[in-house]
Amino acid sequence: MEGTIADVRCLSCGAPAKYDVVRQSYVCAYCGGRVEVSQAQAQKQGFRQLQQEKIRSSADAFRLQRANCTGCGAQLIFEENEAQSSCAFCGRELVRKAYASSKELPEMILPFRLTEEEARDCLREWCRANPRRVEAKHLTALADRLRGFYLPYELVRGPVSSRVSRMDAKRVYSCGGYVDNVFVSASRQLDNRMLDAMEPFELEELMPFEFAYAAGQRIKVRDVDEKELKNRVDTEVSEDYAPVVRAALETQAVEVRTDASDVLRLPVLLPVYYLREGEVTAAVNGQTGKVSVRAEKASHYYFLPWWLKAILATLIIGGAAFGAFRVFGMEPVTGLLIAGMLAFITLIITLCAYSDAVRPKFRVEAERKIFTSAGGPLRRVNGSLVRDAKALTKEVTPPVFFETLDGARRPVRLDFSSFKRKLLVAGLAVAALFLPVIIALFLNGFDFQRLTLGGSAVWFCIMVPVVPIYILKFDVIERYDRPWIYVLGEDGRETRWRPRGEKPRITAKDVLRVLFVPPLSLAIWFGIACFCAMCYLTAFGFGD
Repeated sequence: MEGTIADVRCLSCGAPAKYDVVRQSYVCAYCGGRVEVSQAQAQKQGFRQLQQEKIRSSADAFRLQRANCTGCGAQLIFEENEAQSSCAFCGRELVRKAYASSKELPEMILPFRLTEEEARDCLREWCRANPRRVEAKHLTALADRLRGFYLPYELVRGPVSSRVSRMDAKRVYSCGGYVDNVFVSASRQLDNRMLDAMEPFELEELMPFEFAYAAGQRIKVRDVDEKELKNRVDTEVSEDYAPVVRAALETQAVEVRTDASDVLRLPVLLPVYYLREGEVTAAVNGQTGKVSVRAEKASHYYFLPWWLKAILATLIIGGAAFGAFRVFGMEPVTGLLIAGMLAFITLIITLCAYSDAVRPKFRVEAERKIFTSAGGPLRRVNGSLVRDAKALTKEVTPPVFFETLDGARRPVRLDFSSFKRKLLVAGLAVAALFLPVIIALFLNGFDFQRLTLGGSAVWFCIMVPVVPIYILKFDVIERYDRPWIYVLGEDGRETRWRPRGEKPRITAKDVLRVLFVPPLSLAIWFGIACFCAMCYLTAFGFGD
């Protein structure tokens, strides 16, 4: 049957079972059987126990050496006759001793597809494609020092649950998803971001570990404890899962806190060619040939608080308006006055809109960029390497959000900015801005020639600043705290959910109190009279 050694198998027919996020269990595509999360974990636990016993029984047939680095603490395993005296990860001296334990080796391995010289050719190819980068100039001279290693990883696949929130909103959402073929480095000394960049790997070649694969290769031993590794799994899954969550919440400013306690974690050795000389660091995927290079210098990113952004936007809009007025010949004093009024209104609108928003502080973050090679994976065809035209990509199942509705937790789709919702907001904004004009047209029988917009001048003066505040406040910011909710059925159908029995915020008693209890009622009736007068003047004009 199709599938890999890491797949979850159906308990009835043995076919690979895929995780269904809505049903929260694995479902067989052939017979429809379900495999619960706990059953899937038990499957892999049994496999791991058998594989560990097999490794222990065959360890005595191979004579291996262990080397401990005196600098970074890295531990390597290689054949007894391997001529290696310095650490490839920091350059310090290696201390050799006999290797006697088989407990530190993972149960699965992905063999090398590329030879060491072929990996060096991939690195040189990247250097030729990026001649202007200083990293390429240095790597061209150092390519011969690229060395192959089996690096320890945890293969992570399975259901995850996350609590996510936008940084500019208050509401926290719960979502569930499925991550597939996520690899988490179990090495303390290596740059995980650079190693992540050379992924993904193809798992069709994944197989149980045998000591024969160690022949002629160096194996790096896992050197992080279980607690740190679990934290790495949660962090890495959050980072891999963040892009699809950002797409769902329609922003890059997303905080994702993921619980990956239900995933299947399988220790595996992955083939990597690695080079580090001072600030020069590069890696080549030993299976696909993808190159990743870390920038030698850090890039700095600046995060501004919302109020500073509002001020800068005000200055830019005011300056642009003043420049436009001058281009069309307006006097400097008049142009400056009008531009200043426009900037003042812009500042009020922005400050009002963000008055209740989250306030991120000013900070500067430094990060080294990671450069990668283009193209698809390399495959050996008739003894020669051929590169696929299509690049491999990590596949992450889109998240399904869950909400407690009517006392039950249900899978939902959240609608923040669909066309229908935007059209509704735009319609309400136009109706609010031109309400007296609309009523006036009904009064004069849609006689546009008699329509006098000057009759609604006071209304326009009030609503011109109010409508943008309404759109920015309730459609741009607070819409992420008030999504439209569609309940998902197992058959894929969506049903719009509306709260049942929700008490209205304003009752008939409140309306009567406002209309007939002074002194507020006096102001209300005065406003109604003024509005009626505006509608009449707009419909029929001011007379002769």
